[in-house]
Amino acid sequence: MGVGRPETDQPVGLTPAPQAPPGPVPAAGAVAARRDRRRPRPVDALVVAGYLCLAVLLTVGQWRRPERLFHQAGDQILFEWMLAHAARAVSGGEHPLYSTALNAPDGVNLMANTSVLGLGVPLAPVTLLGGPQVAFLVAVVACLAGTATAWYALLARRLVRSRPAAAVGGLFCGFAPGMVAQAGAHLHMAAQFLVPVILALVFRPRADRVRRDGVLLGLAVAYQVFLGEEVLVFLVLAAGLFAGAYALVDRAAARRLAPVVARRLGIAALVAGVLLAYPIWFQFHGPGHYRGMPFYARGYRLDAASFTAAARQSVAGDGYRAGLLSPNPTEQNSYFGPFLPLLVVLVVVRLWRRPLVRALAVCGLLFALLSLGTTIVVNRHETGLPGPYRLLAGVPLLDLVVPARFALVCVPVLGVLLALALDRVHLRSARTWTPWAGAVAAALLPLAPTPIRTVPAAPVPAFVADGEWRAYVPPGRTLVPVPPVTGAAVSPGTLWSARAGLAFTAPGGYFIGPRSADDPAARWGAPDRPTSVLLRRAAETGEVPQVGAAERRQAVEDLRHWRAAVLVQAGSSPGDPVRATVDALVGTGRDVAGAHIWDVRPLLG
Repeated sequence: MGVGRPETDQPVGLTPAPQAPPGPVPAAGAVAARRDRRRPRPVDALVVAGYLCLAVLLTVGQWRRPERLFHQAGDQILFEWMLAHAARAVSGGEHPLYSTALNAPDGVNLMANTSVLGLGVPLAPVTLLGGPQVAFLVAVVACLAGTATAWYALLARRLVRSRPAAAVGGLFCGFAPGMVAQAGAHLHMAAQFLVPVILALVFRPRADRVRRDGVLLGLAVAYQVFLGEEVLVFLVLAAGLFAGAYALVDRAAARRLAPVVARRLGIAALVAGVLLAYPIWFQFHGPGHYRGMPFYARGYRLDAASFTAAARQSVAGDGYRAGLLSPNPTEQNSYFGPFLPLLVVLVVVRLWRRPLVRALAVCGLLFALLSLGTTIVVNRHETGLPGPYRLLAGVPLLDLVVPARFALVCVPVLGVLLALALDRVHLRSARTWTPWAGAVAAALLPLAPTPIRTVPAAPVPAFVADGEWRAYVPPGRTLVPVPPVTGAAVSPGTLWSARAGLAFTAPGGYFIGPRSADDPAARWGAPDRPTSVLLRRAAETGEVPQVGAAERRQAVEDLRHWRAAVLVQAGSSPGDPVRATVDALVGTGRDVAGAHIWDVRPLLG
């Protein structure tokens, strides 16, 4: 149940534990050896610098061209907004878990919307000085490089003696195809740098310092909640499965360590429970809470063929082929290529006698199967075979998990197995190191990540960016983007709000909330108002709908509900059907820098 032998803190199963005669000299030598492994070395700095350089390289497309966004533009806009809100919470004392800057007048429950406060709060100075886009890019770099570094540290300190082996394992854990796919859109899934820390505390092989480890574990778990709850759910499931599998193959170690681990977990649960009691209550019972998900989570599953395919964001990737085997580009969480799975099978066979390897193999295999969903698809063919996820589909909370993301657990499993294999051959013979290193290179080089793809983004109108809106929006009133986005589409209002530092309030936005005050079922964005539906229809059909007295009265009612002061349409032209529809509803607007506006204060009184 541990990741090292309690007596020596040496990696489990690498070499037989030497039977040293009793006496203080060998004991002192063992302690010295452990300290030497944990002492920082110059190579450690080089490895971490390499991780950072690679993370910067992957984000270079947006560093060079800030007018673009990563391919899942809507998700980046959401997280930019979350980072901007965290900065305001730090600098202005606003409520960190709730905001009325979007979805006026009801506001948004941010605790239920991946607020990533664990990134936003420490990055607040970056956000305030450089803006939310710079903060988002820094966060992506920190998540990728930080995750790789954390796994490298755990491998080097606990599991392997070879620094190159640890470096390769950390590299894969931080920059596997699934991690890169998530990093361009989902900060809450890419922020996994606390996962090795939590595992190291849970499975610490020594029996001393139980209280200290328990407190640290509770703090780490609480912090992970503010990075990403979904990652924590996967971590709890994977750690439990790993511990159970390890206990079955090494019952003596399980009996010896179970009481210590149980006490450690008990203290951690108490600490985390105290810290998280209010945030969790707020998430499920505070204003703007919701039930369920606004999309069919079970539909987001992986094709079994994706495990041997190459991801779009890799040097050997085929965007078209990869897109056919996953629900969307962000969920390409497997894509290990044709050679890595074969190599890992060989590693497992060669190291099967080690309890650690057996437990890792069981954990990785089961989570791979869970990612296939309730029924298994192979190369886009529905087999009709039931998947193991069917057993979890009715479990509260787990029924909300996207099945495709279970494959992310396979990433550290494969990374650790690669490190163990390289370490073993490195210790045994230099002659065997070369072919093994070549095999690992052949398996990993096709998976080498490429810079995250970017797409053009509509610029923020100068009317908004330069603050000209302030002359039109008094306190208590809102700026309404046209057309007001109320669903899951890319929300210009959310982007404008983020880039303006949440300086104005707007209706709608990109978030998850309840359908209405009386119906907590989840939906994307704010509930539709008749006027927003009318304007959206004009945008989608390209035709100006019929507008009469009833539509104008409804528009006034909706604008009063939104507490509107000015309507703003970016990129408007005289022949635009949305512009013509707004003209028919509230009167003719006027052009300003980068936008067309309608001052509705006289209309609403």
